[in-house]
Amino acid sequence: MQVLVRDNNVDQALRVLKKKMQRDGIFREMKRRRFYEKPSEKLAREKSDAVRRARKLARKKAVREGEIAAPKKKVVAAKRGAGLRAGGPSGGLAGGGTTLPRPA
Repeated sequence: MQVLVRDNNVDQALRVLKKKMQRDGIFREMKRRRFYEKPSEKLAREKSDAVRRARKLARKKAVREGEIAAPKKKVVAAKRGAGLRAGGPSGGLAGGGTTLPRPA
């Protein structure tokens, strides 16, 4: 694997290298090879991975054909007061901002 360093920008080259390694699955492979895996364990893992992939594929196919309803997407609620940490109301800084009345 090769990454070009342009204008002595090593940080950018490292980011590019990390992204390439992530895409190729090298980090996952390193994590998996950290410890020895017996051949029987490898076979069991590969079999369970294949079953998981087959179930996922069947579920996607069933959703496409309308046999089952599509899973609901998770809604992430905005945190209260997010973005006000830099010194706004109750920003946490000494001598902080003004206090606003809370809505009822």
